[in-house]
Amino acid sequence: MSRSASGRVVAVVALAALVGVCAEESRPGEKSVQHRIADRSYPSVFQAWNPADNLKEDRLVTAARHDLIFGDAGFFGLRWSSPQQGLATGFTPESVQDARQKRLKLLSLNPNLVLLVEIRYRDAHKSYLPEGHSWWRRDSQGNIVAGWKEGGYIQLDFGQAAFRKQVALQAKAAIASGVVDGIMLDWWQDDEERLALVKTIRARIGEGVLILANANDRKTPKTAPFINGYFMECYRSQAVEDWARIADTLSWAEKNLRSPRINCVEIWFHTSRADENLMRCATTLSLTLSDGYCLFSDPNPLPTPDHLHNWYPFWERRLGRPVASGLPRSDGALAREFTCGTAVCNFTNAAPVSVTFGEPRTSRATGKRALVHTIGVCDGDLFLKDGAVQ
Repeated sequence: MSRSASGRVVAVVALAALVGVCAEESRPGEKSVQHRIADRSYPSVFQAWNPADNLKEDRLVTAARHDLIFGDAGFFGLRWSSPQQGLATGFTPESVQDARQKRLKLLSLNPNLVLLVEIRYRDAHKSYLPEGHSWWRRDSQGNIVAGWKEGGYIQLDFGQAAFRKQVALQAKAAIASGVVDGIMLDWWQDDEERLALVKTIRARIGEGVLILANANDRKTPKTAPFINGYFMECYRSQAVEDWARIADTLSWAEKNLRSPRINCVEIWFHTSRADENLMRCATTLSLTLSDGYCLFSDPNPLPTPDHLHNWYPFWERRLGRPVASGLPRSDGALAREFTCGTAVCNFTNAAPVSVTFGEPRTSRATGKRALVHTIGVCDGDLFLKDGAVQ
């Protein structure tokens, strides 16, 4: 490492000590992460790397409509202290200052927002490490192993203890910056190498820092004790069996991951962003089976950036807080009561279901105020009490 790079790292460490950053404590003027998770109203939507792009407003205002955001360091304005990111153990002081200001602006717009940064460990662009570096993963013939095809990435060898330590140091630096509340780990599975990795990270960052892992629609019982939530990037949602698997994993994660839990369910559109029944089904599935977050987005195979999405009026926070656990109805649909209404999800049936209330309710899907409402196949709805509709 050059003398100038070493000096920048020391400066970042000194800055972190100066501001007294601790993920387990609330910073001046903001709520603790535990309270931000607990205090929010529903529906609760997250942003995965890329934004909602259908609104004509300031980008920070749109971002703050979400209750949880994860992205790479650059999204927050952080710049790693080494030109080759994989060798960095901190950020430039100037970028930390700028990124902390961005955090303050976002939290002023949404005091319950949770911010997470992705820490790379599985693969990366060839500029991440020097050519020929020992941390690139190699096959039995000594050839480097390809990673994410779309990005032209190369796999990293997180089977090496030295590299696992480096990943943990980067996670610690991100938390010490005071910009984020935790980290996100992509490409998650329940193997021994990842178990060793998450143990190393958790030991370095402490117990109160959030870890979100992209397990898709799979369960990971070995690593579950170290993880606060799944990013459920659900690329399969065409059949009832797909939805049943998603529901089963989500229910399991709500019971078995560590607290506070931040499970995030994402469903991709089938035909277009106008597949609003799928958006409502994803939203109400999250509402009835978890205290987590939802997203309905573009499919990854599109040539545009992944996870772009609309912001839907259906997502405006009007349900309030949950007052009971979600329960299956006699017709197979799921329902859950909130302070300002009821969420109902119909993913299991081959036919619409009828929902009846003792007093008129207003459907968020149709705007209809009535005693009896109908929910279509692979759909869901929110039925608001009088006074909850604005």
